[in-house]
Amino acid sequence: MLMNVMCENSQSREFRAVWIATVTNIDWPSQKGLTVEQQKEEYLKLLNDVTEMGMNAVVVQIKPTADAFYPSAYGPWSEYLTGVQGKDPGYDPLCFLLEEAHRRDLEFHAWFNPYRITMNHTDLNRLSADHPARKHPDWVVAYGSQLFYNPGIPKAQDFIVKGIEEVVKNYDIDAVHMDDYFYPYKIAGKEFPDFDTYEQYGKDRFANIEDWRRDNVNQLVKQINSAIKKQKPNVKFGISPFGVWRNKADDPTGSNTTAGMTNYDDLYADTREWIQKGYLDYIAPQIYWSIGFAPAAYDILVDWWKNEVNNRPVHLYIGQAAYKINNNSDPAWSDPEEYPRQIALNRTSHVSGSIHFSLKDLNRNPLGVKDRLTSDLYRTPALIPEMPWLNSKRETSHDPS
Repeated sequence: MLMNVMCENSQSREFRAVWIATVTNIDWPSQKGLTVEQQKEEYLKLLNDVTEMGMNAVVVQIKPTADAFYPSAYGPWSEYLTGVQGKDPGYDPLCFLLEEAHRRDLEFHAWFNPYRITMNHTDLNRLSADHPARKHPDWVVAYGSQLFYNPGIPKAQDFIVKGIEEVVKNYDIDAVHMDDYFYPYKIAGKEFPDFDTYEQYGKDRFANIEDWRRDNVNQLVKQINSAIKKQKPNVKFGISPFGVWRNKADDPTGSNTTAGMTNYDDLYADTREWIQKGYLDYIAPQIYWSIGFAPAAYDILVDWWKNEVNNRPVHLYIGQAAYKINNNSDPAWSDPEEYPRQIALNRTSHVSGSIHFSLKDLNRNPLGVKDRLTSDLYRTPALIPEMPWLNSKRETSHDPS
């Protein structure tokens, strides 16, 4: 063991993950209605791609739209499997996804979207007959062209937590993961229609609806973490939020950015609170801008987030915008060195790793980025960064049976 420690280089521990999105069949399965064999074959190919690139974890979306890629009491089978919501695919995809990742020594982070019910319609009757949203229409709110579980309704919140707890209990996942979708991204001229919910549940405790909304999300995050740790103390909980907490113009402790939206003010996601209260084991802000980009510079934001997690039991990973490489109006993304520079900056800033969005984009190999990861940036294998605060829990909760 001592020899292994002494032989480790400076990048011996680095989180190297990729998002595998299932919503609208972005990464897997490539389309609805494939046979079980085709779905499995596609996934195994993706895992081979992941390991060849030197990754050590996958973040796989298993509940994209209040549905499930596994048999669940809290949502129907996903339409992205068979093409029909509620139709049994004939196997347990999550069991397969998880086992094959572990077979390759990849960590498996189960990715949930807590509130989103639909992507492009607001008709409850189009959901499967057994969909919980049809049984509890009072939990549902329409905004734009989508349906959501209303974050302000306590019973809906409890339902979401139990749905995540179900997976933690039944599957040997390494982590629960959520991304940037909390209250939906704002639509110009449209207010999220939850004033009546605020009147019923929040007005007596909060002077304004914004603080109440933030508290709703805070409570969800807190409860999910508690539920995970109660079931399995060593399962990690991580969130990948939008890249800006607040702009300095709105809060002197915010980042030196002029982002058009922020977590705190627009998505009602107080990411700083979660870090300070210890609700998370890792945070992976989606810093989807280039180094030096004036409104929201990659380098400025990495530094800001690093200061937020400093001396706290929370790892910082960065969400990397692979989808922008050679595919964005900002000319920096046409420079083949931009992405490698970002990863190099992470390392000199003592960031603990990266999550790349998404595997489909890396596999296109824009500007040779896949080759660069394979032959250079991720050429030397890395172990998953340790979380001593979880290891200690594991030891104290060890059950020899």
